[in-house]
Amino acid sequence: MNEELLERVLSEAQKRVNNQTESTNEGKAVHLTEFVGTAMGDTIGMVIANIDSQLHEHIGLDPKYRSIGFLSARTGGAPHVMSADEAVKATNTEIVKIEMARDTKGGAGHGATIIFAAEDVSDARRAVEITLSAVEKNFGNIYSNEAGHIELHYTARASQALEFGFNAPVGKSFGIIVGAPAAIGLLMADTAVKTANVEIVTYASPNEGTARSNEIIVTITGDSGAVKQSLISAQEVGLASLEALGGTAPSSSTPTLV
Repeated sequence: MNEELLERVLSEAQKRVNNQTESTNEGKAVHLTEFVGTAMGDTIGMVIANIDSQLHEHIGLDPKYRSIGFLSARTGGAPHVMSADEAVKATNTEIVKIEMARDTKGGAGHGATIIFAAEDVSDARRAVEITLSAVEKNFGNIYSNEAGHIELHYTARASQALEFGFNAPVGKSFGIIVGAPAAIGLLMADTAVKTANVEIVTYASPNEGTARSNEIIVTITGDSGAVKQSLISAQEVGLASLEALGGTAPSSSTPTLV
């Protein structure tokens, strides 16, 4: 290989590396057609227009779907599922995977990976865009300090993502209660169900239903007003407990549960 050809090959290779490592968090453009965007919680969203046949089989996609939208986060879990629930309501997509890794960058909770399937890549991309745009709003109901965190999430009408991730009854009011360390979550759950006439849908603890996270996660359903009041009561007792343990625990963005 002559020197001129070698230089050209190396130059092209370096361009590809640079394009793949640029990050919008650093104010640089990302020149990958698969890249959609980023959000709070070290969240990245992407699409694949025509997924490889081997991956298609292993993911377990319906044959009619060739395109996927997907995102992963180091911190979050529940806020991402809530955000994805908004996305499936607004697009022609289907949730095919929700997985929560033991992560939170060394904290007490989860990260998340969510995959949307679509017949058209534009639907997959739009679902990821909606999810990313909703993440910051849903982070508003996470309060944390060095000792742990609490989360309260509410929707008046659950859809497919919440059904997939938390067995939520579709079309019904639904709430998620998370407390870490786990003892705080248990106190929050007890307060919630004593506050109003709500029904527990799921219960998860460090040894059951979580990725060995130091959390207790309880989901509830019922009348819209009852679910919301239960969450507010759980938030009050959870925040007081967390701050007694580790000092001030501010919201991660702007609280929406009022």
